[in-house]
Amino acid sequence: MTRPPTVAQRRVIDAADPVTGRLKGTEAQLAALVKRGLAFRHPRPPHDHFLTPAGHRIREAPEPTAAPEPPAAPADSGVFTARIGGEENAVGGPSRSREVHSAWQGLLELRRMTHRDGAVDRPCGWERTHLVQAAALALEAAGHRPAAGESPGYRVRATPQPEAVAVREPDAEALRACAATLEKAGWQVGEHTEPRTGARYVLASPRRA
Repeated sequence: MTRPPTVAQRRVIDAADPVTGRLKGTEAQLAALVKRGLAFRHPRPPHDHFLTPAGHRIREAPEPTAAPEPPAAPADSGVFTARIGGEENAVGGPSRSREVHSAWQGLLELRRMTHRDGAVDRPCGWERTHLVQAAALALEAAGHRPAAGESPGYRVRATPQPEAVAVREPDAEALRACAATLEKAGWQVGEHTEPRTGARYVLASPRRA
């Protein structure tokens, strides 16, 4: 792509669902995004439009003319982000529970629409490119508590291994529960021990079939 999207196209891209990439706009706007390779039209009814990986990159990249972002985005910035553990000033409560539930249902729908067999029992392409967020969403949606400040809980982190995340939780029973949740959500899991500290952790990767 040689030209950046127009202001109107950028607004449509920025308004896409943060999890599924579902787009809303006029037929002309959506067709223009498809033509530029930033969106695709789903072949099955209701034939909704979704961001392609290139469209997601545009959405996640700051606009060239935008003012510098503050050091930390406020918790109520309007963009859903799964709790990976270790966040400061994380806001909970009923509103957060509703957001998490909605995001998880949206992810299940994305699985259904992007798998040829319509399966929702294994991760989709978006999850493979957002491993930490995907694993954290599965855990938070199942009711596991993320670590916050000095409070214990799960922490999901990237690893040097391709398509694998590490899940740490100081409580052994809670760690096993996290592993069970991820396995139920379509991840392959295995429990390991840190060689230097002896701490147990779970290594998880998206199951393909």
